[in-house]
Amino acid sequence: MDTFNQRLKELRRLKKQRQVDLAIILEMTIRNYQDYEAGKIDPPTSKLIALADYFDVSIDYLVGRTDNPNSHKQ
Repeated sequence: MDTFNQRLKELRRLKKQRQVDLAIILEMTIRNYQDYEAGKIDPPTSKLIALADYFDVSIDYLVGRTDNPNSHKQ
């Protein structure tokens, strides 16, 4: 599992959300969301932005370019 998948799953669990909850928020099917967490597909930029906004982290953090989730706030 790569960094994006691990962080996505971890952030979802920290917010106590189910996969179906995120699928609804992102306006997508549960299967599509599950494929993100499983590493089967990569999200388009629009979904990366939505995820970063929802979790209040930087896109760089989501994709593993930084270990600082708040780098977007500096």
